[in-house]
Amino acid sequence: MKRSVLIALALMIAFVAIPSFAGPVPSKTAANQSLDSRAADLALVRDVAANEQVAQVLAARGFTQEQVNQRLAQLSPQDLHQLAQNLDQLQAAGLTQQQWIWIGIGALAVLILVVALK
Repeated sequence: MKRSVLIALALMIAFVAIPSFAGPVPSKTAANQSLDSRAADLALVRDVAANEQVAQVLAARGFTQEQVNQRLAQLSPQDLHQLAQNLDQLQAAGLTQQQWIWIGIGALAVLILVVALK
């Protein structure tokens, strides 16, 4: 009986330790977006694409800076605005620091339960 309670408690802790990654998603902008707003969004996205690290990754994938600029110019106003708004949310592949913390908490909880069950 005691062991089943500990296992149930361990499962509850494990499920609580799993972080939620859902977040608000901005809606697309209206079709009548001003030209100044589009130019500002385009400049912002081009600045990020011209970043040395981003440019190296794009070049490794076979894209020249001119090709990137052409494709950005072809984006619809709504898509361009959404991309410009969400640039700060983009991240490199791999786990974030918060995800590593949750993994560590989960590992620590399992370790405590293993020691407690002995």
